[in-house]
Order: sequence, then C-alpha cells, then structure tokens
Amino acid sequence: MDNLTKQAPSNTLFSKIVTANSKTMTSENPSMSSRNEKIPAPLHLYLIRHGETEWAVSGRHTGSTDIPLTTNGEKEARELGRHIRDIAFAQVLCSPLKRARRTCELAGLDQVAEIEPDLAEWAFGDFEGLHLAEILKIHPGWDVLVDGCPNGEMPEQILKRTDRLIARLRNLTGNVALFSHGKFGGILAARWIGLPITASCHFPLGTASLSKLGYDHRHTDVPVIDLWNEVGHKTGEFLKLADTLQKG
Repeated sequence: MDNLTKQAPSNTLFSKIVTANSKTMTSENPSMSSRNEKIPAPLHLYLIRHGETEWAVSGRHTGSTDIPLTTNGEKEARELGRHIRDIAFAQVLCSPLKRARRTCELAGLDQVAEIEPDLAEWAFGDFEGLHLAEILKIHPGWDVLVDGCPNGEMPEQILKRTDRLIARLRNLTGNVALFSHGKFGGILAARWIGLPITASCHFPLGTASLSKLGYDHRHTDVPVIDLWNEVGHKTGEFLKLADTLQKG
C-alpha cells in the first residue's frame, strides 16, 4: 500500500500535469479552446418572390412602379407564410417596394424585417408598364439582360448591385429570408453560383414562390441552389426534401 502511495503523484503535481497537457492539446488544436464556443450556423438563403399583382397577371413589365398585391396575391402570401412559419430566421431582408413588403407582412415576418434596397426589382425606366410586344416595336430584338432600359437600369448597374448584395450575404449565418422580385431573383440565383446575368433567363420565378440558396454541405465553399421556384401546397414537402438531400 505504501509503495502504491509513493508512486501516485500528489494532487498538486497531478493538477500541474493535467493543466500542462491541456494547454498543449489546446495549442495544437485551437478548436478545443472552449467547449462552449459555438460553431457558426451554415448560411441558408430563402428567396421569396412577392405575391401576384395585376401587372404580373397581364404580363406588363413591373420594376420600380409600386403597385399592390391582388386579392389572390394576398392569399398566396398567407399560404406561403404557413409553409415557412416553423423556420427560425436569423435575419429577414425585404425589398422596399410595397408588393414585397406586403408579402413579407402576410407571411408573418414584417415585425423582424429590415428593408434592403438592393433587393428591389430591375427598374425598367421607359419600358415600365409595357408588354414585351410593345417594347419590341420600339426596340426590335430587345433583351433586357443585354440592352437594359433607357432611363432605367442597365445590365452593368444590376450586376454591380447584385454582387454587392451577395458580398454582404456571404458574411451572414443561419437562415435568412429574402423578399424580392422575379427578374432580380433570377439574377441573384445566377450570380450566387457564379453565372453571368444573361443566364438568369433559366431561373424563372412564379409569384409567392420559394427558392433556397446555400452551400454544398460536403464542399462548404461551393455555392448551390437547393430548391427553386416552389409554389403552392407542396412547398413544405419540397423544403423537407431539399434539407434531406443536403444532409446526404
């Protein structure tokens, strides 16, 4: 018994050994510096297009013109809110235009929303309120993504605005809701994954649609589109499916 007692280190010596080993392990592995240190939540962007408007139904170009939702558009926004109400959003950003703000309100997120001017729709200038056929009579072969809009925004301006917004979004963490518009939303998606704005024609958005942008969970520096243009009663199901696929 005496031999065992002599071989065992004293409490003081044992404490010093543990402390020294702990410091060594911490210096070699900084992630162990604090068990209470929180790992930032991965970024998930929930892109929401506003509900239906009269001009959306008729096909008129709606940029900076501040028009309200239709009765059906308000119904769409409420239905959308039902599908996202259980998502814990770290931040909610909204276009300053009333159709986006009303959608945000009816979805139940207006109390925590911040206005983000860069989420506004492309300003169509002289082409505001016109149908495509009318614009083509004025400017044959017109393509907004290439030609832009007189007295409105040009492609290089939209590119600068979108990339500026993305640079800020990449510094956020957690679930972030973005209430925006059809044309700008497609451009945001294209630029998120590194495509030119001309590729945004492949990313159409329906009214009150939900899309999700983020990063590949296996390659966390690779931006991806997890979900695109989901509308209606199956939105919740597709959200769950997107989460399952991301978890692999």
